[in-house]
Amino acid sequence: MNADWRNRYELAITAAQQAGRLALGYFDANVTVEWKQDLSPVTLADREAEALLRTRLLGAFPKDGFLGEESGDTPGDSGFRWIIDPIDSTRNFVRDIPLWATLFGLAYQEEPIAGVAVLPALGQTFRALRGEGAFRDDRPIHVSKIAALSEAVMFYSSLSWFLKAGRQDVFIDLAKRVQRQRGFGDFYGFLLVAQGSGELMMEHGVHIWDIAAMKPIVEEAGGRLTDWDGQPNIHRPDVLASNGLLHDEVLRLLRA
Repeated sequence: MNADWRNRYELAITAAQQAGRLALGYFDANVTVEWKQDLSPVTLADREAEALLRTRLLGAFPKDGFLGEESGDTPGDSGFRWIIDPIDSTRNFVRDIPLWATLFGLAYQEEPIAGVAVLPALGQTFRALRGEGAFRDDRPIHVSKIAALSEAVMFYSSLSWFLKAGRQDVFIDLAKRVQRQRGFGDFYGFLLVAQGSGELMMEHGVHIWDIAAMKPIVEEAGGRLTDWDGQPNIHRPDVLASNGLLHDEVLRLLRA
């Protein structure tokens, strides 16, 4: 394995866990919430966790690029780029719901090569490096082998995103075809697909910092992650993750 990849991956794991512990100190503690221009929430925990990550990562690799949800984009010239969401699902965080995570994506030449998702309130770390498989803590994870849509479990974030996109009809059609639907949303649905607890995660309204960590984890677990046109794109607001066996069928329904 390339030493440059390995060194950054190992730092990502420890730094994400440290930032997650920092954020956990604010969880369930009546933290003050501010609202950004896009009406998404942000807290002191988000800002402090991202500042910690920026200091640790660029301190170790000063020529790397850094994109953080809260602090914006800092270009680099090494070919590597860190893509960070210090608290994914801040809405859960501020409502004392324990499903939130610190997300790390690492890209090389714009290709995602590593992902880390630390769930501090649940004490779990999901991680993957290209070519080495995906893990929950030290346990290898793999997508399910279910190949029939009628037996599948589908995850999603919120129906409101499909309404905003004008795609509520296809969402309802898919919901009728699968066995179960669960609105766990945000990062968690992708991780559940990666560990084989469901077969599909459909989302609309995401940003690159929401998806950069998810793509390596899902794919190293044996699944697929694309936009709704089937392209390996993490820059669009529409995303589909699956166990791979159902991906093309769902893409056909999305296009219909």
